Amino acid sequence: MAEGAKAEQLAKKQREVGVAEFFARNKHLLGFDNARKALLTTVKEAVDNSLDACEEADILPEISVEIIEMSENRFRIVVEDNGPGIVKKQVGRIFAKLLYGSKFHSRKQQRGQQGIGISAAVMYAQLTTGRPAKILTRTGEKSPANYMELTIDTSRNEPKVTVEEEKPWEREHGTRIELDIEASYQKGPQSVDEYLKQTAVTNPHATIIYVNPRAEQYVFARASEVLPKKAQEVRPHPYGIEIGELIKMLDETEHKSLSAFLQESFSRVSAQVSKEICENARMPPATDPKGIHREGAETLIKAIRETKIMAPPTDCLSPIGAELLEKGLKKEVQAEFYTSTSRDPVVVRGNPLQVEVALAFGGAQEKESAAKIMRFANRVPLLYQQGACGITQAITATNWKAYGIAQSGSSIPSGPLTIAVHVASVWVPFTSESKEALADDDDIVKEVKLALQEAGRTLNKYVKKKFKAHRALERANLFERYIPEVANSLARLTGEDEKRIVESLRAMTHKEDIMANIGKLQADNEEYDEEWARIGKDDDDGDEGPEGHHDPDEE
Repeated sequence: MAEGAKAEQLAKKQREVGVAEFFARNKHLLGFDNARKALLTTVKEAVDNSLDACEEADILPEISVEIIEMSENRFRIVVEDNGPGIVKKQVGRIFAKLLYGSKFHSRKQQRGQQGIGISAAVMYAQLTTGRPAKILTRTGEKSPANYMELTIDTSRNEPKVTVEEEKPWEREHGTRIELDIEASYQKGPQSVDEYLKQTAVTNPHATIIYVNPRAEQYVFARASEVLPKKAQEVRPHPYGIEIGELIKMLDETEHKSLSAFLQESFSRVSAQVSKEICENARMPPATDPKGIHREGAETLIKAIRETKIMAPPTDCLSPIGAELLEKGLKKEVQAEFYTSTSRDPVVVRGNPLQVEVALAFGGAQEKESAAKIMRFANRVPLLYQQGACGITQAITATNWKAYGIAQSGSSIPSGPLTIAVHVASVWVPFTSESKEALADDDDIVKEVKLALQEAGRTLNKYVKKKFKAHRALERANLFERYIPEVANSLARLTGEDEKRIVESLRAMTHKEDIMANIGKLQADNEEYDEEWARIGKDDDDGDEGPEGHHDPDEE
């Protein structure tokens, strides 16, 4: 057979691969690696959608999650919210069309990014049980509740509605989704239970009611009546632009001059800044952008880097805030001391990014076990790939011994400590489409580490004061042990009443005061400085504290 004929035969076998077809064969890329993880991913995508919808409509979220075990390895997941509901014609596209949504091109902090999540869960249900997704939604009291059953046509990446009707529903507005999937349920650090608990930490404005497959109900009540500040959409910052993206923007722009293009396409580019960029690039401001090709784009990129441009605006972020993050942690993690900090926003690859940290110390956690790490990106918990995450790298790179916490080399610190780290960004650099870990980016690791150090210094003061208080108690106990013998000897030498001597010596230990102050120190971390003022007077002997323990601020 001629060479040309072989090529023709091979060409006939080639055809386009649909988006839905690709993900149907590679569902592990979307977080459906195994049966246990599939359950978590399905719940996560539905809950994230509900939180987003409620916040966009200025509604305090009330979300119910129910998981029903239908048979062995088959579960029904029902997620219902009090959000604004969904317009009827959009239901199919939102739930049964991959890579469809408003978030991909929107430059602001948000939970989702690609428009894949909930439609991927619908596809997984369809692949594993053959059953359609059941959607019930209502947009207002005067509107009917629309019910649909739908699947995804994977060859065309289009919704296929099999049932469409109106149904009575007591909710005035909201959305309910029901999915049957193959999965397995297990409690533990990577379970639905843990995901919802951590979601309650970073979303203290939400109430979540959860019923697990064992019919156990958990209520994560809201700790705040205030909705998060809405993130505002911003234009890209010049410092983060790449040459390929710039060439595309130049080719598609409707502006007739380079100066207008720069001012209208990027944030923080004023008429003066635009003029400086053009001068550095040695291009007239009136240059037609469409006439600038690869070499010209490279010159522009270089000129942008040589021009001093103000950092991008940060109203595109919606941080939790140190106070609310700490309040959320207090609500879900029992401890004796809490502290939190929120760093100022920084620019990473042209995008604003903000890091927040909260620590909880003490409580029921084993002293010898590794500290518990809670990782969050745009308020969403990250439960998998902890070791491959940039947040974890920042934690292990921090010297926790300096803050009175045990640590072996560059490893996760050990002891009764919970570390919550939240990264808020316009575009979070995840390591995969399943959004389970942050990329090992030097700038992000640095910011997380600085936030941990800020919170660590406050923790250090508490640990040091607590150590001193317990040292004072140990000394009091030691002295008390020998009081009977000392009192007996003094009574024989002085002739004084032995009982009176015992009472006097016991009063000298100040043990009751020490015990009371330790209790107050543990009960109210906001008052520990005042409480220690009395404890420290009798025990200010320069003790360094636990081994290797010192205050880095005193260095």
